Amino acid sequence: MDLCHKNRWRTSQGWKLHDDGDYRFFENLLIRAKSRIPIRIFAWCLMPNHFHLVLRPLQDGDLGRWIHWLLTCQVHYHRRKHKISGRIWEGRFKAPPIQEDGHFLTVLRYVERNPVRTGLVNDVMKWPWSSFPRRSGKEDPLLDRPPIDLPLSWRSFINEPLTIAELATVQTSLNREQPYGDPAWVRGTAEHLGLLSNLRPRGRPKSRIL
Repeated sequence: MDLCHKNRWRTSQGWKLHDDGDYRFFENLLIRAKSRIPIRIFAWCLMPNHFHLVLRPLQDGDLGRWIHWLLTCQVHYHRRKHKISGRIWEGRFKAPPIQEDGHFLTVLRYVERNPVRTGLVNDVMKWPWSSFPRRSGKEDPLLDRPPIDLPLSWRSFINEPLTIAELATVQTSLNREQPYGDPAWVRGTAEHLGLLSNLRPRGRPKSRIL
């Protein structure tokens, strides 16, 4: 099944990308990683303490190898530059599949609008470390043609806040690694990928009368 993936990894212990040099190095690493293991990237955003990607690996196993190389190089760079040791990243990357329809556009808006939603800037155009400023029609080494057409007024679309329901479902999909799409597609995809357990409600079982 040909799927897009959304992927995030958070830093540990308050680590941050400190300056433009850190951001630029990470961006160049993404380009180098893409040249080493071909992978399609449809959106990306570097934040001070985490990053987001919307991508599609071309072969099974590529995603894990791609992420491992990327983060290993980033850790070596960060330790050398800032003279620290210990863990840099915590947890593991999560890559829930995305249905290639309006749900895909919602995820792109979530990713590229992240700097506005978190208060870093008041307009997506003011954050240089994302795919948004690169959507100028010119060829870009980090961006591939998306699987569906984007709205013509992309800036207005991205600057429009997600609804509470959209934000909640995207974040739930990411945090629980649930497929993101309409209910029938989510169920079928989860069954195909062995992710049905991720769809079950969390918490203690409710009491029942038998």
